[in-house]
Amino acid sequence: MEKIFENKVAIVTGGSFGIGQAAALAFAVSGAKVVIADLVEDKEQATLKQIEAAGGEALFVKCDVSAAGDITAMIDKTFSAYGRLDFAFNNAGIEGVSAPTHECTQDNWERTLAVNLTGIWLCMKHELPHMLRQGKGAIVNCASVAGLIGFPGLPAYVASKHAVVGLTRTAALENAKSGVRINAVCPGVIRTAMIDRITGKDKAVEQQFANMEPVGRFGEPGEVAEAVVWLCSDAASFVTGHALPVDGGWIAS
Repeated sequence: MEKIFENKVAIVTGGSFGIGQAAALAFAVSGAKVVIADLVEDKEQATLKQIEAAGGEALFVKCDVSAAGDITAMIDKTFSAYGRLDFAFNNAGIEGVSAPTHECTQDNWERTLAVNLTGIWLCMKHELPHMLRQGKGAIVNCASVAGLIGFPGLPAYVASKHAVVGLTRTAALENAKSGVRINAVCPGVIRTAMIDRITGKDKAVEQQFANMEPVGRFGEPGEVAEAVVWLCSDAASFVTGHALPVDGGWIAS
């Protein structure tokens, strides 16, 4: 792969596993130095090892995106190590507890929005000033197809992801002339630990989810990662404020 991001620096939250891990590797293969931020520290440091095996450079930062102090520490460590910030994939998120709207607990509601929505706002709040000073940068926020359509049984998750799309569009418009572009990806059913938790790895349930996808299969984390890298690249220089479905045609159906 061409080193289109050589001498650039990317932050990936939720970077230890799944889509975040794939995105961190994709950034590194494209030449970027990568800050892998996650609340859960992978004891095997699989993401870091994959990046180093591919000849890339990265560091891990433990970070709860719902805590402002953790976000500022993440940014400080990024600048201490690499001296700049060019890209951010604000990916960390949780699905919360499945229940109908009238049975959703306040604790579940508040925690899900704290991570999925407040976390992305906090990340952008502290990422943007540095990119604005540079006069260039790109941010991609991870929403979901559940940020574009309803999804029964996950009211807090769906509300948070719809809000991420709205927040992304607002921030993109605010910074449209600054050289900083802000977009969102909206993954469909992607083969990750989150989907395993939702399906319980039950083959019949997995098939039901696969059947929701017009292409007839789950997506792979790397397919979302490629979209993220493209949105951050100069190839997407005229794209901002967009919520890009990476969903096998789900939204079109």
